[in-house]
Formats: sequence, structure tokens, C-alpha cells
Amino acid sequence: MDILIFGAIAFIAVFIITYRAKKGEKLYKYVTTQLNVVYEKIAPYSYKEIRKKVKDLKADFTPRQYLTQVILFAGIAGGITYLYFYSIIWSIIYAIVAVCFIPYLTYMRYKRVYSEFLFEQVQVYATNTIMEYQTTKSFVKALEGVADSGVLEEPMLSDVRTMIKMSYDAGQIDDSIKFMNEKYPYHIVKNMHQLFLQVTKEGAHDITGSLDNMSLDIDTLVEGVYRDRLDRQQFHKQFITYGLMLFLLVAIIQLLLGVDSYLEMIKVWYVQVVLHGILLFNSFFLLNGEKYYNENVGAE
Repeated sequence: MDILIFGAIAFIAVFIITYRAKKGEKLYKYVTTQLNVVYEKIAPYSYKEIRKKVKDLKADFTPRQYLTQVILFAGIAGGITYLYFYSIIWSIIYAIVAVCFIPYLTYMRYKRVYSEFLFEQVQVYATNTIMEYQTTKSFVKALEGVADSGVLEEPMLSDVRTMIKMSYDAGQIDDSIKFMNEKYPYHIVKNMHQLFLQVTKEGAHDITGSLDNMSLDIDTLVEGVYRDRLDRQQFHKQFITYGLMLFLLVAIIQLLLGVDSYLEMIKVWYVQVVLHGILLFNSFFLLNGEKYYNENVGAE
């Protein structure tokens, strides 16, 4: 009977949420508007910039996808919890907690997408600067060529223009290179800048061979990064599947003991404590894996 009640409640909840989202009810619009107002007030500036760039890249989820994510998280969390405790109350509590983690997961996803975008820009910046230098034989002129070529996007484009201005204002490239190295602490950037700085200090001479080798190193690194990205995506899918399977081990216990015996067993308080511990530990395992997947993008 409890299962039928839980199923009926879940069905009604999903129907109401979907209906409101689809029809654009005033309440749904009001809630989303208020959430955006709160977000604009408390979100860090850096996070706002990341979110804006992700939207510009068209890599953000649509409202419908976010709604699907909410329903999926609530459904899976509620269903798994009910399988553990056969309690609608606990299912609702865990479903709400699971949904509350969606903003955090979204934040980590934004950081990953933005980090991948920055690495692509760094690669474009380094490769094109080397190509421009081989023509102009001047580091600043090479920067001007890259900035005017249209291959860079914000914020990298503005930072390159800042480098150019700093170089002309100071009459040397030291400060501009230091600025860029601090803004983009990638080995690609630092190694390339060190080479150009050395050439500028020691005087012009043929560095075609060094630039060619650096270009090959960049190509090799980029190939490795993209291969690593594909491997991580594949591993991520397997990791999520494995993590969810850990939650369902309780189903095997029920098959071995029988549902009636299991229901009697979970009436004991310390058994319930152990079950909550299993749920929390597995949840932490999944969350930590998500954090690792989104933070370690393999760029450097």
C-alpha cells in the first residue's frame, strides 16, 4: 500500500511541475525571477563572468533540461531511499537534499566548461603569436596581429590588448609578460614568453628552429589534452553507473533475507543509523568523484 501511495504522490508531483513549466504559470515565472534576483545579489563576480561565458558558448542547460535534472535527482534519491527505509518521509527528505545539490553541481560544471574554453584560447594565442612573430620578427607586432586577426575571444582578447598597451607605455615587454603569466599560469604561455623575453633582451637572431619545436610541443600537448578529455568522459559515465549500483546493494540484501525479514530488521535504530551512513558515504563518494571530474580538466 505504501508503495502505491508513494507512486501516486510522485506521479502527481511530476505532473504538476511539468505542467507549470510547460504552460509558463505565473508562479513558476515568479519563482525563477526571484531566484535570479537573489543570484545577482550574492553570486561572486568571477562566477557571474564564468556563467555569462558559458551562456555565450551555448554550453548552459535550458530551463527544460534543468527541470528534467530536478525531477531525475528527486526521483532517483526518493526511490533509492524508499528502497532502504520504506518511508515516504525519508524519501521526501533525501529527494529535497539531492535537489539542493544541483546548484553546486552546476557550478562545478561551469568551471569545467570555462577551464576547457580558456585552455583552447591559450593554445590559439600561443600558436598564432608564434606564427605572427615568424613574419613580423617583433613580439609586440605579433601580439597586434593576433589581436586583430579575430581568432581570440573575451577575456583573452582584452588581456592581449592590455599587454600591447603596457608594452608601449613602458617601452619594454617585461611587465606585460608578467601580467599575462599571472593571468594565465600555463606552461605553454610561460615557456613561449620566456623565449621571446630572452630574444628581446639578447637581441634579434634566428629562432625559427626553437619556434618550430615549440609549435610541435604545443600540438603534442593539445592532442594529449583532448585524448585525456575523451578518456575522462568515458570514465565519468562508468563512475556514475558504478556509484548508483552501490546504492542498490540493499536490494540484494532484501533478496537474500526476504522483504518481511528486512522490514523487521530496519525497525532497530542502529540498523537505520547504518543505512543512513551507507547512503551518506555513497553520496559523498559520488560527489567527490564529480568534483574531481570537473576540476581536473587535464589542461596542464
